[in-house]
Amino acid sequence: MNWIILIIAGMCEVGFTYCLGRAKSVTGTEWYLWIGGFVVFSIVSMVLLAKATHTIPMSIAYPVWTGIGVIGTVIVGVIFFNELITFWKILFTIMLIVSIVGLKLLSE
Repeated sequence: MNWIILIIAGMCEVGFTYCLGRAKSVTGTEWYLWIGGFVVFSIVSMVLLAKATHTIPMSIAYPVWTGIGVIGTVIVGVIFFNELITFWKILFTIMLIVSIVGLKLLSE
């Protein structure tokens, strides 16, 4: 169950980076709403990470959480913010996925 919580925490990290990306291109009330989303996703992400570490070692949980956030943010950047996708970006993202799977396998 805590692995599911950790995955949700990682997705919340993607959520707060998405909100931050949207906030940089708006002003006024809309900026405050996106920053509000950033704060909510940040808090939820950290709380869920803390919850997941009750049974998952910190040396595994934190890198997995960060990796999910990085991979998700790369995908969000390409899809929603029209960021350039290159061979190197794909290669290093795949390397992160392999590393996360390796850490998961080590934790059992």
